[in-house]
Amino acid sequence: MIARASIDAVTVAVYRFPTDRPEADGTLSWDATTAVTATVHAGKWQGLGWTYSTAAAATVIIDHLATAITGRDVMDTPGCWSAMHRACRNLGTRGLVMQAISAVDIALWDLKARVLDVSLAALFGQARDTVPVYGSGGFTTLTDAELADQVSGWAAAGCTAMKIKIGQCWGTEIDRDIARVNTFRELAGRGVDLMVDANGGYPAGQARRVGATLDRLGVVWFEEPVSSDDLTGLAAVRAAVRCDVAAGEYAADLYDLARLCPVVDCLQLDVTRCGGYTGWLRGATVAQAHNLQISAHCAPALHASVAAAVPNLRHVEWFVDHVRLEPLLVDGAPTVRHGALQLDDHAPGHGMTIAARAAHHRAAPPPGQHDFGTSAEPPNGGSP
Repeated sequence: MIARASIDAVTVAVYRFPTDRPEADGTLSWDATTAVTATVHAGKWQGLGWTYSTAAAATVIIDHLATAITGRDVMDTPGCWSAMHRACRNLGTRGLVMQAISAVDIALWDLKARVLDVSLAALFGQARDTVPVYGSGGFTTLTDAELADQVSGWAAAGCTAMKIKIGQCWGTEIDRDIARVNTFRELAGRGVDLMVDANGGYPAGQARRVGATLDRLGVVWFEEPVSSDDLTGLAAVRAAVRCDVAAGEYAADLYDLARLCPVVDCLQLDVTRCGGYTGWLRGATVAQAHNLQISAHCAPALHASVAAAVPNLRHVEWFVDHVRLEPLLVDGAPTVRHGALQLDDHAPGHGMTIAARAAHHRAAPPPGQHDFGTSAEPPNGGSP
């Protein structure tokens, strides 16, 4: 008989993980990554989720999402998702709000699987035993020696596809972009799919010209050659190049995805931005209806279980910042061997719990916000 339980509470915490050096892509620089965790409580069980966002996402969770789902049946994940979405109508339901919804939705699915004492992959319906990844990083701030170190690490992990950043300084350093791609090609060697990400740094005409050079160099993936908001530009670049054009990492809902599908060759989905596992699975179905594969954007530990459940998966982005961060945040993060994430079929839920070492990275709550500082208790309910 299935155990029934109601949601008692939602708690949050914020963690900040500095990088070891300043990092940048074509259109943004940063020196830290913020993870906002959500823990959903139901009796003796807890489920854990998180998003990569800003501390404001924690406030959205406490002020708007927690009350929307408290008292609901833990088995009713679709109903909880809709309740959260409706509660935020007047805030707008994209961007920061959808990142907050994503964290709670991930926690709800984890909680549901723990109550049922099954792995998330089994709950979703497992289509594969391992999940292919590609190595990702290659920041525009790296020296050639630092890039070589990253490529060597990806090769050691068995990655047969790798990606670097281009579009430096909003597309104004094209000569350096092309020189770095040439260096990248030499470092990666034969048998590796070469991928680049311009992070929307080029205008459409420039992206077409850069794309022609990328085609000559054997690059197979051109991500966000223009802004993902520029659907006309994406279509123009896609029509002009042989390499696959990819976008979708900022998509928040099915409307965003439906607009992107006709202008990309592979649709990106980010579980921390598109509505959690509920939104991600819906997005994968939209892509399949357009005969597209999907690629999971970043957050490899969170994507492992859900990526194993869809037949139209191409790969998961094994992003260097998150690969370094996730083992600091949680215990039980999946590892990569032979170019694939290895799933743990025996642990209930996604198998991850907040690590004791994460306390060193935890941010203090702002004055007067006690809930913000409430501990995100490690999920139990049979977890490792």
